[in-house]
Amino acid sequence: MTDEQMKYPVGKFAPPASYTNENIREWIDDLKTLPGKLRHAIAGLNYRELDTPYRTGGWTLRQVIHHLADSHMNSITRFKLALTENNPVIKPYEEADWALLPDYRLPVEPSLKILEGIHQHFVALLESFTENEWSRTFVHPASGETISLIRGLATYSWHSRHHLAHITETVKKFAGKE
Repeated sequence: MTDEQMKYPVGKFAPPASYTNENIREWIDDLKTLPGKLRHAIAGLNYRELDTPYRTGGWTLRQVIHHLADSHMNSITRFKLALTENNPVIKPYEEADWALLPDYRLPVEPSLKILEGIHQHFVALLESFTENEWSRTFVHPASGETISLIRGLATYSWHSRHHLAHITETVKKFAGKE
């Protein structure tokens, strides 16, 4: 893949116009399987390889993994706010700035453990949803957009696949498979 293709290796996110129960199951499965797929994708990588950017100007694999933990930690909080408050305004964060903080230089194991725990909670929560809960919403203040939890699920499913592909496509280059 070229650097340009690596920006969006699974394509840009497009909000679903509609959804089925099958879509919901697939999206939840993307979240359920992400921690294991990440572990598998980076098995055997050394420190230097984890510090390789997935594209010119992009984050390193290490930063991507730490970002996933931070992002998905924020996502479950957003979902819980939407389930317990009426259309709350969520708190955005500067993800690019977070990626420059010292904890993003740590080994990836702590973030993999965070993802395993968050996703176990997140999946249990999502699998319990009623039809009404999927239509609950939160407001993202950066865009002013009101986002339903079903759209949020589709977004985080895409986000999981998007960043996993950053890692798996980069690892292919290490193995000479591309």
